[in-house]
Amino acid sequence: MDIKVLGPGCPKCEQTEKVIKETVAETGADAQIEKVTDIKAIAGYGVFMTPAVVIDGEVKSVGKIPKKSDVKAWIGE
Repeated sequence: MDIKVLGPGCPKCEQTEKVIKETVAETGADAQIEKVTDIKAIAGYGVFMTPAVVIDGEVKSVGKIPKKSDVKAWIGE
């Protein structure tokens, strides 16, 4: 599973990355987590508001910090 956290490094983006990492660790999901900070790369996903979460190429969340329960649902836990 490929998870991307999109954001330039703002506090909400950092918190989103933390929630993703904690949830993946708690569930033991086999996932690669990548932080994408390049604005052009972020826009390439059709995302114009951060933070955003992309899982296996599909945008799951935009403009908010996801809850762990949401992340678990997205990764199939």
